[in-house]
Amino acid sequence: MPEAAHTVRIGRPPAVVFAYFADGENDPQWRPLVKEISRNGPIGPGMTYRQRIAGPGGRSIPSDYRVTAYEPDTHLAFEVTAGPVRPTGDYRFAPVDEGTEVTLKLTAELSGLKKLLMAKPVQQSMNSEVAALDRAKQVLES
Repeated sequence: MPEAAHTVRIGRPPAVVFAYFADGENDPQWRPLVKEISRNGPIGPGMTYRQRIAGPGGRSIPSDYRVTAYEPDTHLAFEVTAGPVRPTGDYRFAPVDEGTEVTLKLTAELSGLKKLLMAKPVQQSMNSEVAALDRAKQVLES
């Protein structure tokens, strides 16, 4: 089962950091694979996003998702609902000296042929996604 996690400290208050991540329309600023994204409804629990990400050969693939946990300033989670792989993601936010610690964990269940053929590229993609938190830190602190 591919999984990846990464933690960064961002020099901004938890409310500001949470609001930034809670609005998925900010994702293209820090997630290089996002080609397009749009929110369906107000920000909050149960909201959905239509998302297209760069896939193999640069072609656009669907990766729509739904917010499954929304606890302001502390916890945000989602599940991908479209696309060949449907990971879950979990953000945790914690106040620290002079800012906020953000941890993102991604997990994907693969079985059968998908597990055999896609485990390595999925792991690489997930590693890249969580590493992009470093870019989010740069954006939020600039």
